[in-house]
Amino acid sequence: MLPEVRPLNGALSRQGQPVYSPGEEIFNRGVSGQGRQVAGMEEGDRQHPAPTAPPGRPHGEKLQLLLRRSQEAKHSAYCPYSRFPVGAALLTAGGEIFSGCNVENACYSLGVCAERTAILKAISEGHTSFRAMAIASDMGDNFIVPCGACRQMMREFGTDWDIYLTKADGTYIVKRLEELLPLSFGPEDLKKV
Repeated sequence: MLPEVRPLNGALSRQGQPVYSPGEEIFNRGVSGQGRQVAGMEEGDRQHPAPTAPPGRPHGEKLQLLLRRSQEAKHSAYCPYSRFPVGAALLTAGGEIFSGCNVENACYSLGVCAERTAILKAISEGHTSFRAMAIASDMGDNFIVPCGACRQMMREFGTDWDIYLTKADGTYIVKRLEELLPLSFGPEDLKKV
């Protein structure tokens, strides 16, 4: 179960990223550096959120549900080799949520990540337009990030959706997919030949 909303008073991670609790929206996207420490700001300075969520970004109960479903999916992970459970929850443009977990195999290369499991489930149900994904793990003091293969799989469906990177305690940061995979290759590039 995720903890209730609790403001972190503008706390920054070791990497200079703002840290948010579940349910606390991130609205300071216009700040230069997009979440990085801004010139003149010291660690711990208060971030001032805008009054409403940007269009298309999950908020309130929908965001809480997305984060909770990623945590729940982690408990279904089949990871006897790495013992590194990961859960993901994917929000479609139509508002449906598909969750997935990592599934390992004795032939290591045949394993699949939680993020790709969620995407494949959504696609198998006819969804190809996505708004956000939350990813959960037991990493403790670090935010979980998707591997390169998952970033490329996500990229197949656009770059303008949000990825909620969480810690084990439920705090999170948000990145646009285009920030996680800059200068990416996608379907539109095949038309340039």
